[in-house]
Amino acid sequence: MITVDLPAGPPEPAEPPVLSRWWSEPQSWTLASYLSHRGYQGLKAALRLPPAEVIELVKTSGLRGRGGAGFPVGTKWSFIPQGPGTTPHYLVVNADESEPGTCKDIPLMLATPHLLIEGVIIAAHAIGAEHAFVYVRGEVASVVRRLRDAVAEAYDAGLLGRNILGSGLNLELVIHAGAGAYICGEETALLDSLEGRRGQPRLRPPFPAVAGLYARPTVVNNVESIASVPSILRNGTDWFRSMGTERSPGFTLYSLSGHVARPGQYEAPLGITLRELLDRAGGVRAGHTLKFWTPGGSSTPILTAEHLDVPLDYEGVAEAGSMLGTKALQIFDETTCVVRAVARWTEFYAHESCGKCTPCREGTYWLRQLMRRMESGDATEDDLQTLTDITESVVGKSFCALGDAAGSPIMSSLEYFRDEYLAHFPGDGHPGGCPFDPSRATVFAEREHGGDR
Repeated sequence: MITVDLPAGPPEPAEPPVLSRWWSEPQSWTLASYLSHRGYQGLKAALRLPPAEVIELVKTSGLRGRGGAGFPVGTKWSFIPQGPGTTPHYLVVNADESEPGTCKDIPLMLATPHLLIEGVIIAAHAIGAEHAFVYVRGEVASVVRRLRDAVAEAYDAGLLGRNILGSGLNLELVIHAGAGAYICGEETALLDSLEGRRGQPRLRPPFPAVAGLYARPTVVNNVESIASVPSILRNGTDWFRSMGTERSPGFTLYSLSGHVARPGQYEAPLGITLRELLDRAGGVRAGHTLKFWTPGGSSTPILTAEHLDVPLDYEGVAEAGSMLGTKALQIFDETTCVVRAVARWTEFYAHESCGKCTPCREGTYWLRQLMRRMESGDATEDDLQTLTDITESVVGKSFCALGDAAGSPIMSSLEYFRDEYLAHFPGDGHPGGCPFDPSRATVFAEREHGGDR
């Protein structure tokens, strides 16, 4: 048995980085490293409180789900029914990071897996769960190995298993590798997959809080949501709310990719703007200007250069006509063909549709065919109306949000770049087809072709 020392210490600075503060430390993924940075102090504080008080504390903090929808974490926990006849309860962590452009949970789990494990134990204590699961994409075998090694360390240290730290809390934690399906990022499809069935969305109600995993009350939270909890228990709600905005408090990880000088993960308070993030990332690649970008991955409506100063919180992005989503900021400069980009995203959603409902199964197929025609220059203006009609028959009509995801980039690109679609059609001496040189839009064009493009 490893003796676990839980040293006290001063409050952390009320500014990011918090989640990524120790990513560059040597062997940051080990228990010894995590304990040296006040690791499991939040758990120690949580175990002193009754479960209901832990839930209330998380609610008071204003922590919102970091997986896309932004639903308040504490409120979700409070939905779990308590009392005789309601157990067992389950906690499931959604680590099936599948949204194009998103890569924040994977480095977090690789660098500081014990941060996630500590959050899992706190959440399990709050909702009264004795079994928890982390559902990870099977393709990221290195993450699965890292998590399983960290879980083994936690068991050896008495942080998992029976009577955790002498508190009477029991918790078994399983790391489950999925088979790599975008649809399993939808929480009920994830639960079906975890139960050994094909990953497809369930009809709701009943909701997971009432009948989730194995038809028992279940909380499903994203990795970053759970990993944000320990620091709140360590430092308090006022500390957490001192960052971010009033309605979107706290810190988060923004993924910057595409035509940006230094792509990567940038931790910042909610409410920062893309202009400020680009300053940190060295700006758009040299010699080029911003054309369009996604605030939350390809499933969110695209925005343009006129939205550089939109606050990147849940309310600010919604007011601009999009969604914060997973905070996957994909940056595209003036060399990029919008039609080509949207066509590639449409191909992805058609491929990843589970086929359960007709609007999505048939709609994404025809959206893919139409976008291919648009890009090749074989379409007409009448096809634009057909594209709009089919998109409207998918968005809001599908069994889950995949249909909405497929339609968002199409409708938003038509709003901002309709003329670019028209430029692909034959006319005025133009034979039709994409007027953009694809080599100039390549993210690594400078390296591949030489010179400043």
